[in-house]
Amino acid sequence: MKVDTVAAAFVAAVQSAPDALYCKSAVGQLTYAQAAGAVLGLADELRPAVQGKTVALVLPNSNAFLIAYFATLFAGGTPALINYGHPEATLAKLLGDLDAAITLSDRDHDSCNTRILGDADLSDLIKPVDLATLNAPGSAGDVAAILFSGGTTGLPKQVPHSNAAIVATMERGDWGWRTRDNEVWLPVAPFTHIYGFLMGLTNPIIRAGAVVIPQRFQPDLIVDMLADEGVTIFGGGPPAIYQGVMSSPNFAGARFPKLRICPGGGAPFPMDVHRRWKDATGLAIFEGYGMTEIAPISINTEAHGVEPGSAGKAVPDTVIEIVDLETGDNVLPNGESGEIRVKGPHMMTGYTCNADETAITLRHGFVYTGDIGTLDDEGFLTITDRKKNVIFVNGFNVFPRELEELLLTHPAVSGACVVGRKDDRKGEVPIAFVTLRTGVEEDEIASFCADNLIAYKLPAEARILQEMPLTPAGKVDRIALQNSL
Repeated sequence: MKVDTVAAAFVAAVQSAPDALYCKSAVGQLTYAQAAGAVLGLADELRPAVQGKTVALVLPNSNAFLIAYFATLFAGGTPALINYGHPEATLAKLLGDLDAAITLSDRDHDSCNTRILGDADLSDLIKPVDLATLNAPGSAGDVAAILFSGGTTGLPKQVPHSNAAIVATMERGDWGWRTRDNEVWLPVAPFTHIYGFLMGLTNPIIRAGAVVIPQRFQPDLIVDMLADEGVTIFGGGPPAIYQGVMSSPNFAGARFPKLRICPGGGAPFPMDVHRRWKDATGLAIFEGYGMTEIAPISINTEAHGVEPGSAGKAVPDTVIEIVDLETGDNVLPNGESGEIRVKGPHMMTGYTCNADETAITLRHGFVYTGDIGTLDDEGFLTITDRKKNVIFVNGFNVFPRELEELLLTHPAVSGACVVGRKDDRKGEVPIAFVTLRTGVEEDEIASFCADNLIAYKLPAEARILQEMPLTPAGKVDRIALQNSL
């Protein structure tokens, strides 16, 4: 891909396939030429107010989101992508910190100047496009998107990424999940999340692919769309998404004749999820690893090797090291567990107006991920856990993922999450939350754990849930489970 900006990649797609389907939602669809016309129409409207300024996007996954993003770039603005699922109080704080010239949203926000935009409005924006003279604005060094860190503690942090960094991200994503002409993408993760941004906004345009956008994540709807829309790439995301799809009553009888690439990311995948998806569809989940600050970091690939249960090998020109948990300065030998640090051409340069957090995360030229993992002799990265998720029981380290993997081998368990609860005697104890395929009592789960775990790793309690709480990015919401204790 010989472009140096995201807008240039869009222009290249428009010029190469103007009549091809670009995006489709429940409300309508646009070809690449029609999308370019809507982008230019909205950009002309926005330019006087936003040139050289920040524009906030508070939109669900939609055709309107895609048009709003590119229109902001063509108007000379900087798009800031804010998760639509945030409560209004959080939105007001984020918007206040941004000092955005305008907010593009499908609803009013009292705290800022809002331009209402939805899929039904796009046809009114379309203007004629001269493909021969269509030019992309901006340069490689311009900020192409302000993303936000996960925000599991405190207010999400602004992470600005340049065009050069995002183009490098696109290239590495395509290195791992190699695409072809005429792909049909079904993204699920929010476009404001780095994974959803990759699967729904940036990488489909590399070869002028089509993006079919569900109104929401509803397993029955996703199953039907995978079959009916001729989807070739399912941007599933975290394991909870795949587990949800497999829980649909429609899944067992469904066939996906054109589906060929099933990426995974956002959280480590239990082996049980890999096995069940492969048994049902005949397709492997190609798991990768990344974060808002740098993504992708590693990917399992057909060309360079697959190790089920791992997050794959480092993407090109990217260095992964495992360092000690105490200082983060000592690189550990292969096979030893420690904090993962990484550097590459697509890494962030810092958090906006947050020198303290930047200094914690960026050290010695590396992004310190806060994840714990190992590297093997072949370069496969396995993520053991989040550093902050480790449960300290009587001085022993208990890694929730190990317990979750075990729980998922029980034939009745469909989902599992283990968190720590403070304990006066032991410091902390593990608490297991599970969802079920078939009926089973909590004491049976406890007995199963006792048969398979050393005493200090045993969950002090097992709680059965109807469904796991999920974050807006589709990950199991550990914070919500922690707060429920």
